[in-house]
Amino acid sequence: MDWNEILDKLERGEIRAARPAGEDWEADSDVKQSILDAFKAGENVRYDGIYDGFVDKENLPPRTFQPGDQVRMVPGGSSVRRGAYVAPGVIIMPPAYINTGAYVDRGSMVDSHALVGSCAQVGKNVHLSAGVQLGGVLEPVGLRPVVIEDDCFIGAGAVIVEGILVKKGAVIAPGVILTRSTPVYDCVQKKVLGKGAAIPERAVVVPGTRPVSSVWGRRQNLSVSCPLIVKYRDEGSDASLELEEALR
Repeated sequence: MDWNEILDKLERGEIRAARPAGEDWEADSDVKQSILDAFKAGENVRYDGIYDGFVDKENLPPRTFQPGDQVRMVPGGSSVRRGAYVAPGVIIMPPAYINTGAYVDRGSMVDSHALVGSCAQVGKNVHLSAGVQLGGVLEPVGLRPVVIEDDCFIGAGAVIVEGILVKKGAVIAPGVILTRSTPVYDCVQKKVLGKGAAIPERAVVVPGTRPVSSVWGRRQNLSVSCPLIVKYRDEGSDASLELEEALR
């Protein structure tokens, strides 16, 4: 398949830039390479009409939706780029951005100022609160993109980048930053998850701090931010209520 056919299939949800592999996810290198090929093949042009004054690749224009798509895209500056899949029942509040290769499944909410980066995968009934940033991982092609599995709640201003996997039903509090270089401290299981480790199912994660490792830094009482798992959701519990209790 050429890159144009790949982009069509991505938009229809027939293929994805990443897929489950047991307890993990793996990138589809061929799909990601095709997206890169599309960028290389495209030429910058001026967009007319509603996008008058904007310049971008002519083969990766913003998508448009019809009522039959059952996607609610509220007016006010949002954009969904060519090659991104948005399932029926998704709500996009302005301004938000969903980039090429991304996948947003049924019933999810993409709130104002949220970013779903290139190839990021968002499951069913996920709430991406205002200002959430899901980083795009397009290169290297073999690297897993950011994945948010079903029924997760991602609080306002959370930043999840570098291919981090958030498992089903997890709650990420406002302001949490998840990267491959930051360990996660599980206060329930009393252990430290490895750098870049997946956030476990139904974990409630809040912002925390830990002392810096250097002697000088400890003398200055310095600390750095880190995510803390403070509890695990019970079956049938409401994500927002659990988050509120965890933060009290």
